[in-house]
Amino acid sequence: MGLLSFFSKPTRPLLQLHSGSFSLDRGGSVLATTLPSSFPPDLIVEIGRCVVETFQAAHAAQLPLDELGVYYPGLSITARELRGGALVFLTTATSSVFTHKLKTSDL
Repeated sequence: MGLLSFFSKPTRPLLQLHSGSFSLDRGGSVLATTLPSSFPPDLIVEIGRCVVETFQAAHAAQLPLDELGVYYPGLSITARELRGGALVFLTTATSSVFTHKLKTSDL
């Protein structure tokens, strides 16, 4: 067994996908978050900026946009408009998206 471990490559730890939520005010400042401290703060700010700008642009165009959903292969972003601010949910996309699609197709 010692000979086999000599030829094996060291394994890298998998990147853990984070789930949680955060809330934003009208200016895009983060008010509260349930994301772990290991989640990059710059990424929270960037996601929040995009969400608030999207809701503001929809409001300026007089489009009734209350909820925004973005689905990546490993992450799902759902945002809800809250009087100029937003509440953003980050979840792993593996279980929530595919389970919902299976249930609706079975009907």
